[in-house]
Amino acid sequence: MKRTAFFISDGTGITAGTLGNSLLSQFDGIEFKKVTLPYIDTLEKAHAVALQINAAIEEDQVRPIILDTIVNEDIRACIAQCNGMMIDVFATFIKPLEKELGVHSTYTVGKSHGIQEMNRYKDRIESVNFAIDNDDGARTQQYDRADIILVGVSRSGKTPSCLYMAMQYGIRAANYPFTEEDMALQGLPDSLEPHRAKLYGLTIDPFQLAAIRHERRANSRYASLDQCTLEVRTIERLFRQEQIPYINTTTFSVEEIATRIISEARLVRQI
Repeated sequence: MKRTAFFISDGTGITAGTLGNSLLSQFDGIEFKKVTLPYIDTLEKAHAVALQINAAIEEDQVRPIILDTIVNEDIRACIAQCNGMMIDVFATFIKPLEKELGVHSTYTVGKSHGIQEMNRYKDRIESVNFAIDNDDGARTQQYDRADIILVGVSRSGKTPSCLYMAMQYGIRAANYPFTEEDMALQGLPDSLEPHRAKLYGLTIDPFQLAAIRHERRANSRYASLDQCTLEVRTIERLFRQEQIPYINTTTFSVEEIATRIISEARLVRQI
């Protein structure tokens, strides 16, 4: 079964898209064509959206799902003239909150991304720059500024996890890839030993690692299953020996990896 889902907003559409994707992911067996329409902030744009939704109805022969975070009632009413199944995200959650808190909300466009969030925004940008500067063990002298240091073999998911934590939560995450020379040591490399409390390991299934490495460097020793198996087994043994907490990333998305790390390492994240 196929259905079209529209995420419509008079702002960036991030709230509608995030909530919409979370809700629709609960319905197995339905293939959703997802359409995000941000900055629908005039009646002219709203009318065009209504026409687009009606066109989707004619094509699919079933009404689409519409999740919106439109604040302006006139704009929302214009879109509501279409024949889609509309869910007003703000009204669904804000009205009960108003009743519980005993006050009216400001109900302002872009409130969650307003000026009061500027400091958090700057912190996240700085965290992203930190993650980039400290990718692949580039600047170990900066590890004293890190909130966490991800360690593991090459291509085990360290870089995307660091960037995700930086962009989403303002966490300063560095990462260090263990080389064959590092794994030949009896313990941690000298550059990591002073920061032992910040270390968190990533490991991965050798078959998955070999497939990932093959895309980067096909038919090489680096991508061979034997080499991948040796590295994974060695690094897992090191994690246990040095009592470094770690997670197997094979079946997890970047979001799940980051969430588990943040929870287990008890990191403070910006929301």
